[in-house]
Amino acid sequence: MQVRAGESYPRQNRLTRAIDYRQVFENNFRQGDVNITILVRNEPGSLARLGFAIAKKQIPKAIQRNRLKRVLRESFRKNKYRLPDHDMVIMVRRSILKLDPALLNSSLEKHWNAVIKQCKKS
Repeated sequence: MQVRAGESYPRQNRLTRAIDYRQVFENNFRQGDVNITILVRNEPGSLARLGFAIAKKQIPKAIQRNRLKRVLRESFRKNKYRLPDHDMVIMVRRSILKLDPALLNSSLEKHWNAVIKQCKKS
């Protein structure tokens, strides 16, 4: 798999500090369904940044959490050029493990489009 210029996932596109997560949790709008919830910070920043809040209670095995984060990161990486400059945190429920990869990717695509549409409104 070859990564084109601008499609990487550098550190500046990640939420890394607790204060960044806190700001998203305190001031956000939500986009989601029964499997995925994306919290999007209301105030724009300088870049689209992504973080995860995947509970062990929802996804008990580390291998499942890591695999899921890889899939979510890859979807973000491919769509970040379209996404608004907001901080986002993804939360998931246990039922996401039952989705096949094609359905998961189409669901993520739907959520990214909804986030873009919501950010254009506000």
